Amino acid sequence: MAGGQERVLRRRIKSVQSTKKITRAMELIAATRVVKAQERANAARPYSQQITNVILDLVGLGAEASHPLLRESTDANRSAFVVMTSDRGLCGAYNSAVIRAAERELVARRAEGKDYALILIGKKANSYFKFRNYDIAASFYDLTDRPDYEDARAVSEVVRTMFEAGDVDTVDLVYQRFLSAGSQEVVVRRFLPLETVDPNADDPVEMHASIEFDPSPGVILDELLPRYVEARLFAALLDASASEHAARQRAMKAATDNAEELIISLSRVMNRARQDAIT
Repeated sequence: MAGGQERVLRRRIKSVQSTKKITRAMELIAATRVVKAQERANAARPYSQQITNVILDLVGLGAEASHPLLRESTDANRSAFVVMTSDRGLCGAYNSAVIRAAERELVARRAEGKDYALILIGKKANSYFKFRNYDIAASFYDLTDRPDYEDARAVSEVVRTMFEAGDVDTVDLVYQRFLSAGSQEVVVRRFLPLETVDPNADDPVEMHASIEFDPSPGVILDELLPRYVEARLFAALLDASASEHAARQRAMKAATDNAEELIISLSRVMNRARQDAIT
């Protein structure tokens, strides 16, 4: 009896050891990717801040009056939410935290008698909201692992078209903002109509309304605002990507540690079973 138990425990230990190797490898891969994702986010930030400076200068000259992307609705009856999750799991509570935040906003809007539309990024969000029969306006996949500017342009085109056509009155982004490798937070941030101050900026941006523009500020604004929308969305995608890799690194480290503890515990039980067989 004791010998049979020893064989069972030995097989189980071997299985846990194999799982530990996998989780350890995934932890190391995620650690490498989070560093690269953080570097990309930092590299993209100066462009976003500089384009914000120009937008503020143009706004200071009153160029925003007629542009549809800066239209403020007095009675917002339909809101859109761009929800950013991952395409893969094994990243702890990363996806569930974003989905819960988005669903709270949806429930609140529906309680007020207002309509909504969902633009979903990532298979996890699409599976969740589709299963619960939410209204999904658009879905995008395979973006968050390593987003590029073309991905942001594709999403921003859909969002901008809906907003300019009047299909929605406001657009919010729901994603995890990257603070550090050990800290991320879920944010629900207004995307459209555009805010004239970048909430991601570390320092307040000064307005220089005395600058002269050629061609006119209105013409420049028409060309610049779509790029501004893309830049903000790209920054959010990079934040979400870095947060995903950081969450996966922590989850895999916890799994590796748990596997090590289980191996130690099973080894002790196996040693006792071996001793019982001897005696």
